Amino acid sequence: METETKLRGAEYELLSLILPEGILDYFEIQGVLSKPKGYEVLLEEKPAIPAVFKLEPMRCHGFYPEQTIHDFPIRGKVFDLAIKRRRWLNTDTKQVVNRDWNLIAEGTRFTQEFATFLKGLSGYPSGK
Repeated sequence: METETKLRGAEYELLSLILPEGILDYFEIQGVLSKPKGYEVLLEEKPAIPAVFKLEPMRCHGFYPEQTIHDFPIRGKVFDLAIKRRRWLNTDTKQVVNRDWNLIAEGTRFTQEFATFLKGLSGYPSGK
């Protein structure tokens, strides 16, 4: 059974310590789903226009399909991030653009930090 929780105050602060560093600079927590095997944090990209496009005529153009990324398990429970990224439309050129994120390790569905940790466990160099 899934239940969704909206966060406030201390709950938000605690969760901000668990999430990948810097993610809350660009995403807002929409809620947390409690699932039988763990938790899923619902994150939505903030509506601020990316700095690289500030001088261009941009407007929000909806969202890309939600992506689920696996992060470090917590106390034996799955900890996933459900991320909704925004699309931006240049109203002059009609080109759709987005921020260039480096949240997911290449070829995986894991956060960069978690993938690096797993590579270390397997004895492969992490690339760092």
